[in-house]
This record gives sequence, C-alpha cells and structure tokens, in this order.
Amino acid sequence: MIKKKYLNQLKPLIISLRLHQWIKNLAIFAAIIFSGQLFNANLFYSTVLGFVTLCLLSSASYLFNDIIDAPYDRLHPIKKSRPIACGNLKINTAFQCALFLLITSLILAFFLSNSFFVIVLIFATLHLAYSLILKKHALFDILSIATSFILRVYSGEVLTAYHIPIWLMLSVVFLSLFVASGKRLSELVKIGSKTRPVLVKYQEKLLDFYLSTFANATLLCYSLFAFTAQPPIFRDKIFQFLLSNYPKTLDRKWLMATIPFVILGIMRYAQMIYLNQTGEQPEKILISDRLLLLTILGWGITVITLVYVS
Repeated sequence: MIKKKYLNQLKPLIISLRLHQWIKNLAIFAAIIFSGQLFNANLFYSTVLGFVTLCLLSSASYLFNDIIDAPYDRLHPIKKSRPIACGNLKINTAFQCALFLLITSLILAFFLSNSFFVIVLIFATLHLAYSLILKKHALFDILSIATSFILRVYSGEVLTAYHIPIWLMLSVVFLSLFVASGKRLSELVKIGSKTRPVLVKYQEKLLDFYLSTFANATLLCYSLFAFTAQPPIFRDKIFQFLLSNYPKTLDRKWLMATIPFVILGIMRYAQMIYLNQTGEQPEKILISDRLLLLTILGWGITVITLVYVS
C-alpha cells in the first residue's frame, strides 16, 4: 500500500510537470503535416512517440529548473505558489522524478532512431545549460528558447525524413524569438528584476525593438515560404474540373491563403503583450485566448485542406 506521504506528494508533483506547457512540443508535427504524410500510420506513430519523448524531457527540465529557481520563485507574486518554492513538493522527490523522466525519454529516443536520440540529447543539454547558465545572460536566454523550438521542429524532420523548407524553419526561429522577447518584456514591466536578475540587462525600448523586428521577420519568412512552397497536387473532383477548365490552377500559390491567419495571430499576440500584459506565460495565452485559438484553428484547417483534402 502506498504511504500517505507519497500520495500527498502526487498532486504537487503533477502540477510541477507543467502539462499545459506540452503544447510547445506540438511543433514536432510540422514536418509530417507539411509533407502530406499525416495519415501515414508508421510516420504518425513515430511522430507521436517523438512527441511523448519531448514531453517527458520537457517535464524533467521543468523540475530541474524549479529546483534551481526556488529561491527566486519565492520572491515572485505568482511563482511563489509553485510546489517546490512553497515547500509542498520535496526537492528530493522532484529530483528523483526528473531523473526518471530524463532516463525514460532518452531510452524512448534511442529506440526511435539514432539521429532523434542525438537531438534529444542536445535538447536535454540545452535545457540544463539554460537552467544553470544561459538564462542569466541577456540575449543568450532568448536565443536558447528559440533554439529549443528549432530542435522540436527538426526532430520531426528526422522522424519523417521530410526536409523542412528553410523559409518555414526561419519562420519558426523568428516566431519563437518574438514570443521569448514578449515574455521578457512582460516580466520586466510587471515584476522587474527581483525575480529574474537578467532583466537588469534589458530595457523596454530594446525589447520593443526586438518584438517589432522578430514580428516583421516572421511574417516575411512565412510569406516567402508560402510563396515558394510547391503547390499541392489536387485530386478532388472539384479541383479536377478547375484544372480542366483553368489549367493555371495548379500553379497558384495556394498556401498564401494562410498568411492572413499569421498576420492576425501576430497582431493578437502583440495586443495581449502590450494591453493585457500576459506575455509572461505564452502557453496560457495560446490555450485561453479565444481569438488566438480561432486564428490557429483557422490556419490549421486551411493548411490541412490545401495539403490533404484537395
């Protein structure tokens, strides 16, 4: 029978795993979606296992990070309620769980593929370096966050053997830099540098410049991706009719229809940062803001329609 003291640790442990942040790992599906192989059972199965692997590794890194950040989190108006910071979760328990999740994720990655194992190993090293060193240094903290998203997307490429277009990859890079800059700006405005010393090295004007630059770069790179991407091969009867009567239909850059969703998404996210000051927790914005959710849903449906339904 499980002792009561272990049951008391279960709830705070689950909270510390930050399951809501697993949404970031959905980036691994970019390759299989844009390759047109989403319904390939073998590739889908591999990608799902890859997603699970990244989720386990992410939770392990969150536990490690919370252990290291506990003294600073106790000074934060929101983070002070985190289980490790407030003492509801013992450091020893959190460390043991983190180690278990790390080892499990590495084993899963090894059985999926050697290349994926290397990426997961780099991913784990990056997270550890971020928790110990990189987050204390301005610029490197933001760049490391962007790198983690690149690794998520690239891991999907390794598992599907689909080469992700450079413009799409750059879109991911600049979008992650945009989100990371917004996170730092919200922290600086709302809390200041007491709970995150690196914020002393940032200024609002500098972060405003970063946000503007990365937003423009994201839109530019995604537009170039949509314009240069190979048009989908239309198979539906309606499109066959269009092809027979309008031969140029196949040459149209149909993915450009997704650009308005990207524009709206960036505008809405910027609005949430500047007006609502909620950029400190980007994952919660993604799952709580209706307009942003509808925008992402509209983008996803349009992409699926162009790549698959047609």
